[in-house]
Amino acid sequence: MKDRSAYADPKTVNKGPIIAIMVLGAFVAILNQTLMNIALPVMMEDLEIEENTAQWLTTAFMLVNGILIPITAFFMERFSTRKLFITAMSLFALGTLICGVGPGFSTILIGRIIQAAGAGIMMPLLFNTVLSLFPIEKRGSAMGLIGLAMMFAPAVGPTLSGFIVQSASWRWLFFIILPIALIDVILAVFVLRNVTKTQKSSVDILSVLLSTIGFGGLLYGFSVAGDKGWDSAEVITTLAVGAVALIIFITRQLIMKKPMLEFRVFKYWMFSLSTVINVVVTMAMFAAMLLIPIFTQNMLGYTPLESGLLLLPGALVSAIMSPVTGKLFDKIGARPLALIGLLITTITTYFLSTLTIDTTYTYMMTVYTFRMIGVSMVMMPIMTAGLNQLPKRYYAHGTAMANTLRQMAGAIGTALLVTVFSNQTKVHVTDFMASGTPQQQAALLGSIEGINDAFWIATLIAGVGFLLSFFLKKVRPADEIEEEQTNANTTPIGKPSETH
Repeated sequence: MKDRSAYADPKTVNKGPIIAIMVLGAFVAILNQTLMNIALPVMMEDLEIEENTAQWLTTAFMLVNGILIPITAFFMERFSTRKLFITAMSLFALGTLICGVGPGFSTILIGRIIQAAGAGIMMPLLFNTVLSLFPIEKRGSAMGLIGLAMMFAPAVGPTLSGFIVQSASWRWLFFIILPIALIDVILAVFVLRNVTKTQKSSVDILSVLLSTIGFGGLLYGFSVAGDKGWDSAEVITTLAVGAVALIIFITRQLIMKKPMLEFRVFKYWMFSLSTVINVVVTMAMFAAMLLIPIFTQNMLGYTPLESGLLLLPGALVSAIMSPVTGKLFDKIGARPLALIGLLITTITTYFLSTLTIDTTYTYMMTVYTFRMIGVSMVMMPIMTAGLNQLPKRYYAHGTAMANTLRQMAGAIGTALLVTVFSNQTKVHVTDFMASGTPQQQAALLGSIEGINDAFWIATLIAGVGFLLSFFLKKVRPADEIEEEQTNANTTPIGKPSETH
């Protein structure tokens, strides 16, 4: 019987099954994150808990996920692809089972933490595996498949969650995911191969603690700032402690001979630029995922299922577009795709900043669908372009860094847009009441205008991404350039160097 634990040469190994298994794992992990929001009100009633308590089921998941991602660079260097994925997926499946059968809030919270411990490893590991498996000219197509999971899961989640919550117990949200996770673990045991080389390295406990406090503090601070206010003592304290810990963490990584997370990836300018654009796009993308459900359910009176169905065509289109844009990336590069995609994203986001009480379901669905076409042309091509420049020794660190900052961008974008929505709503309600509008109608119209203002900020954010995309270029991998420089330095005097 073939030894599945042995290292397999990426040039000869069958890549399809490996990518399929890992993409399936990433899909259920991302889907799991999006199922909870709509289910929380029902879970609060069933578990007899307050909203602040229930919110920890999503906050704890986000925190553990965000804390683990920076540490995955060490995990990916120390442990094999197969061992790491099977462990991560098994943890995720175990957490899902505990959530499904948990009798009370405390048990379910423990299940969510275990889920997050597995889910946090999956995306960086998947990116790292693609970089190791595929040559630079074929990575776009492979990354397009990852984009399918990243785009489709968050958009289909609300529809699925709305349907289950209305027709069955919320526990089925976990029982539907569990068999998929278990099947993926079994497939991984029998099919998955080790395609990345490991190296002996010891964990720096102080770096882990600083990373945990730094990223955890910032993530928590930004996640609650929209609700509690930026002047809240809790928000100020956690952001301040997180920022100080992160500064110390970065300083320590730069002076360590073998850092846990390599910040020198940012000396490669294409990686830095693509990371900034991805942060901007993530913040803009979260706008629609956050604000459309608020508008459709709270202001237009749609059910959670109807609100989820509104997002479904956009999810299907983005799922179809991601592999297509991946292949286009391999042929024409990131810049044309990014410019067209971000132009579409910016225009459609502006259209969402003109909502009224008479805005139709069809209008919202159409604009959101076109918006997702734009987003699908940007996310994976931009990230792939940046990672392609890195030398192989930085693959694990680049994927961990990119995913960490994407997580941070989601938290910051959410906090910013919730703050704009809340503050502007108060201003507009006051203006409407001053002009003689009845209080109930003023509250409704003021909230809609608050949504519009938040979408206007998201439009500006997307516009910044569009402008930055003009600076994207095709660059050669750092390994090629470093190899040329080495050959040039070792060429004997008087002997002409080989031309490339």
